[in-house]
Amino acid sequence: MKAMTSIGASAIKRTKFVTAVSEIARNAIIYGGGGVISFATVGNGSFRHVVATCSDRGPGIDDIKQALTDGFTTGNGLGLGLSGARRPLDRLEVESSRESGTTVIMECAAR
Repeated sequence: MKAMTSIGASAIKRTKFVTAVSEIARNAIIYGGGGVISFATVGNGSFRHVVATCSDRGPGIDDIKQALTDGFTTGNGLGLGLSGARRPLDRLEVESSRESGTTVIMECAAR
């Protein structure tokens, strides 16, 4: 939240970003056995963004496109984790393999 405040994001934008990051962190814990999240502020002036990177060492996601589809789940949830997290973000990228786990990059601008 502090990073979003530092770029001048509104309370609503900050809350949406934190919710998205929280959902991805939850997925890393449940499906990836835990993980690491890092935050960075990029850009300058009115073009500043916060980038959150969440990485785990889990079994990976077999079909990323399908996993980003509303309603798709491999567990008992609603299937809105990745797809729901993507909505409020300016960018969400997912890289995944059985060998290296999953990395999700989330980016959000102040605007």
